[in-house]
Amino acid sequence: MLDRPLAAMLALALAVPAVAQPPQKPKSFDRQAGDIATQPLSDTNLKKREIAPVLEQAAIDPYASGGTRNCKTLGAAIAELDAALGDDFDAPPLPPATRGQKREEGAGAVGKAVVNGLIPFRGLVRYVSGAEKADRAYNLAVDAGLTRRGFLKGIGRQKGCKPPAAPQRKPAE
Repeated sequence: MLDRPLAAMLALALAVPAVAQPPQKPKSFDRQAGDIATQPLSDTNLKKREIAPVLEQAAIDPYASGGTRNCKTLGAAIAELDAALGDDFDAPPLPPATRGQKREEGAGAVGKAVVNGLIPFRGLVRYVSGAEKADRAYNLAVDAGLTRRGFLKGIGRQKGCKPPAAPQRKPAE
C-alpha cells in the first residue's frame, strides 16, 4: 500500500491541470533517451536549458509594438518565435502516432519515472541547487513567447496579412 506522503503527492500531481500546448513533433528515441540520462544533471542545476534570445526579449515586453509595421516584419518575427517555440495551434495537425512511436513514448515515460525516483528528496535538491528557479525562468520566457506570437498574429489578422503573419483559418466543419 502507498504511504501517506507518496499518496498525497500522487493525488496533487493528478489534480494539477496540464498547460495547453499545441501538438509537437515527437522526440526521437535517441534524443528522449539522452534527456532521461541527463535528468539528474538538470535536477542538480549542472545542465540548464538555454533560453532563446527571442524568448528573453518577449519576457521583457510581450506586447511591444516593434516589428509590427507591415506583414513582412510580422511574418519574420513570428517565424523567429516559431523556431524557438515549435508549431502554433493553427499549424496543420500531425499524423497519428504509429505503434512504434507509442511504444517509444511509453518506454520513455517509464525510463523518466525510474530516473526521477533515483534522486532522494528530488524536490528539495531542485530547490537548493537552483534548478527549480531556472525552470521557472525558462517557463516564464516560453509563456511570454507564446503570448507575443499570439499578439503578433492578432495584429497581422487586423492588418489583413496572410499566414504566417496571421493565423491560418481553419476550414469550417
